[in-house]
Amino acid sequence: MQRQGHTLAQAGRIANVDGSQVGKIIKGSRKATDPVMRAAAEHYDDGQLFLAAAAEVTGGAFTPWLDNVDLHRASVLFKTIEEMQEVLDASKQAAITKTNAQINETERQQIKRLLMETVEAITALTHLAAAICKEYSFSWLGTWKEHRAELRAKNYVK
Repeated sequence: MQRQGHTLAQAGRIANVDGSQVGKIIKGSRKATDPVMRAAAEHYDDGQLFLAAAAEVTGGAFTPWLDNVDLHRASVLFKTIEEMQEVLDASKQAAITKTNAQINETERQQIKRLLMETVEAITALTHLAAAICKEYSFSWLGTWKEHRAELRAKNYVK
């Protein structure tokens, strides 16, 4: 909303609610309904907003938006490479070929480290995608629709 210079009233028209409702949603005193969140996300087509919507729907079980880090595309790329390397390093340690019943506590901790490094890499990769979309004017929604179409073409999803 701020990036496009919209007022609360303009954002409200986009989301089909009163501008004061948008203000309450922004302040956190009111939750956005699914139709409001969908309308705003589709209109603004911004990765940060889509991540906020996903976090809202999943109760936080999704990539959080990082707001106290350098989100310049180059900085995000370098951090993403670092995080992916940490996944590779952790994967060499983890006894991932064993079942849960076969692992000891040390192996369990190595697998937990791999899990946490993977989640950190997902966070970095998600922010990299958002930074690229924003900088080069790619559609966040369009990117994911294209990706889903490719997955459907490969019969990975229905």
